[in-house]
Amino acid sequence: MTSILPSDLDTDQRVRADDRGHVFHSWSAQALIDPLPVAGGEGATFWDYAGNSYLDFSSQLVNLNLGHQHPDLVRAIQEQAGRLATIQPSMANDVRGDLARRISEVAPDGMSKVFFTNGGADANENAVRMARLVTGRRKVLSAYRSYHGNTTTAISLTGDPRRWANEPGDGSVAHFFGPYPYRSAFHASSDEEEAERALAHLEQTIILEGASTIAAIILETVVGTNGVLIPPPGYLAGVRELCDRYGIIYIADEVMVGFGRIGEWFAFQAYDVAPDLITFAKGVNSGYVPLGGVVISDRIAAHFDTVAFPGGLTYSGHPLACAAGVATFEVFERDGILERVRDLGSRVVEPRLREMAARHPSVGDVRGRGLFWAIELVRDRETREPLVPFNAGGKDAAPMGEVAAACKSGGVWPFTHFNRLHVAPPLVISEDDLTRGLDVIDRALSAADAYAH
Repeated sequence: MTSILPSDLDTDQRVRADDRGHVFHSWSAQALIDPLPVAGGEGATFWDYAGNSYLDFSSQLVNLNLGHQHPDLVRAIQEQAGRLATIQPSMANDVRGDLARRISEVAPDGMSKVFFTNGGADANENAVRMARLVTGRRKVLSAYRSYHGNTTTAISLTGDPRRWANEPGDGSVAHFFGPYPYRSAFHASSDEEEAERALAHLEQTIILEGASTIAAIILETVVGTNGVLIPPPGYLAGVRELCDRYGIIYIADEVMVGFGRIGEWFAFQAYDVAPDLITFAKGVNSGYVPLGGVVISDRIAAHFDTVAFPGGLTYSGHPLACAAGVATFEVFERDGILERVRDLGSRVVEPRLREMAARHPSVGDVRGRGLFWAIELVRDRETREPLVPFNAGGKDAAPMGEVAAACKSGGVWPFTHFNRLHVAPPLVISEDDLTRGLDVIDRALSAADAYAH
């Protein structure tokens, strides 16, 4: 804790008043929320006006990969603003081209073009548009446990309950069950069996939906908000084979897990597959200025050599955003970020979470990779009854609220969703802070243990 200053508390009240009086918040019943006024941040920590500091174990929305106020990213934005603050996307720009080249160089061979967007939702919208135009088909398949954004097609692709109130949306979307070994929809008894049965289910979905009508399958390489679901061995390769067999475009949604979150430039690179389109945002520049995009295979890009692509955005490839993206690449390479994430994940996070799972009766499963993990909380390990019901609200969600409150009181800002506590700190977090944060989570799990039997 830092000292509490009267002027800070005055500012706290002013910020709260302006926010409550004039800001309309996303995904919220406006009268039922109380947003925390944030005064500043540095590295893996942010703080409020009342003198409370928090380890950011959610990287805000799993986008702040290089942490708060990284000096290299701030400097890059400042220097670019002083040189050329903005330019329309139809003109060539040095930092836009530089970033596109760097992204294509870390993508699979044969993916040399990048279409820039403002974030992940519009990246997915435009990837689907490309797939539909190239194939001449309309339908897109996506997983029930997924989140792809809040624009019309992206929210229709989304499988989680945020889709429900937004229906009807894009009527050419169908959902399927992806692999989830802990709660297998296929009664699988091993990861290998889960992959095999999930692929058989996907192929049946393709056949019954009409393979000749399906433009694309979109998948989060590692399912993010909906569970940090790691694909079992062979699953993504099987999806690639099904797409090839039926002439379907494979879109890898890397918005949350791209740019180092699991210790790879793109998460699919850990599974030895290559998609046709890659969507990204978040970690490409840690959200310092909004930026997303689509990495396009040469085959798909060639379709638009003499046919206009019917899409664009005023701020596509904004120079301030791209300058921060170029700086991100330089920091990753200079500081060995990918290697660091793999080391901390395997040496610090995984053994500690598995040790917690052995001691806490409320922990049903832990899973993850790099600096992206989920602790799934249950009332009963035998039946796997979740600590709170699916899509719980109000009193039903109270047990998870207690866990989150215990984390915050210990100085850790957590990422919770349904019955899960996710571990997703900035990739630059120190080992000491990482260990300290895990200690806080360990203690906070006692709140969940009180409900376990």
